Amino acid sequence: MMRGLRLVLGALALCASGGAWAGLPVFCERSQEITAADQDRVLRFAGVVRRELEASGGKVALVSRAGLDLSRFGLLYSHAAVALKDNPASPWAVRQLYYACDESRPRLFDQGVAGFALGAETPASGHMSLVFLPEEDGALLERAALDKPLALSLLAGRYSANAYAFGTRYQNCNQWVAELLAGAWGGIDRSNAPRAQAQAWLRAQGYAAGPVQVPSHALMFAGQFLPLVHVNDHPVEDIHALKLQVSVPESIEAFVHRRAPAARRVQVCHDKERIVVRRGWEPLGAECRAAPGDEVIAFGS
Repeated sequence: MMRGLRLVLGALALCASGGAWAGLPVFCERSQEITAADQDRVLRFAGVVRRELEASGGKVALVSRAGLDLSRFGLLYSHAAVALKDNPASPWAVRQLYYACDESRPRLFDQGVAGFALGAETPASGHMSLVFLPEEDGALLERAALDKPLALSLLAGRYSANAYAFGTRYQNCNQWVAELLAGAWGGIDRSNAPRAQAQAWLRAQGYAAGPVQVPSHALMFAGQFLPLVHVNDHPVEDIHALKLQVSVPESIEAFVHRRAPAARRVQVCHDKERIVVRRGWEPLGAECRAAPGDEVIAFGS
């Protein structure tokens, strides 16, 4: 039961804890062990991601990282953020929501691409998705992400791994990104309930969060006994149907692509033998298998 519940938690949101370990937020005390060989592979993988960011010609990108194996939920990517070329922390640092375990609260955190890549649960393999926006949409998102008062006004005081996408009681890492998009494109007033305004704008624009299918009622209700997992913000009908409206990277990317059909996507994955780069919206599966037209970089080269 507990193993299944941990997987559910991972499916709902994987937000980094202090940037040091991106595991399940309820297990903050756990540290990740990584071998020198694994670290070398991940750093080479991150180097390819950084190359794609720099070659984009833009100044902002939506980035998503895979965490646990979420295939049983039909999910691959679990943690969304915004990479900024002119991030004051460092070029192309990733701005994201994470749960600060020592403070017991969500915070905003800037992290280099390598650190973001190293946050994956399994260093033997990894996936990242980059979405590059058309110039006007990208400029608005960049401005919003670098506007600290706006970005912080959209940060909730309480974290929930499975936060309801259209409620303001809690928030997870992906929901902050969705609301930041609303702040960028919706012209909200940050001095007057900005999160409610952002969610209203997302609803009006047809944003669809999830739904995340929970395997059983037993797992659904066992979650209420674990920290950082809540169901009291979700509609009762969603709980009974085992389908929670939770923001996940797939929801955000689909919304962006629908709003801006000219947006470009690059997916980068690696296993122990190679890195695969796919340019386009055709999904690159969890197996990291190259198709005709994909770029393949062998680790031995």
